[in-house]
Amino acid sequence: MAREEICIPHIVLEWSDWFSWDKLERDAVSPPRRKHGVYEVKYIDSNGRLTIGKASDLYKRVVRGLVLGKLKHSTGKKIRAHENPSGLMVRWAETERPAAVEEALHIRHKEDFGCLPKYTKIT
Repeated sequence: MAREEICIPHIVLEWSDWFSWDKLERDAVSPPRRKHGVYEVKYIDSNGRLTIGKASDLYKRVVRGLVLGKLKHSTGKKIRAHENPSGLMVRWAETERPAAVEEALHIRHKEDFGCLPKYTKIT
């Protein structure tokens, strides 16, 4: 049996402001195109997240998939079907390590709230 230790460097995120779902629907604001990153969705009056996701293209994943449903996005489909979008807020951060950051954000959410975000089944 071989043992290997992997040290993962710190990742610093610079989050966007929180934007209303409506602004993203109207294309009044949008995440960067062709940039890797992570995103979160929450209700304006809640600290818990509805979802935390990763993206290889923030614009396509967040706007075209999550919000508009023009690209396949199972979580977006569930949120659009079961939540009131007028109270939803979305933010994002660019990172070259979206899978690692998504996992860390899921773990932190579980530590803070005792569960994964509402529309997250696994991390």
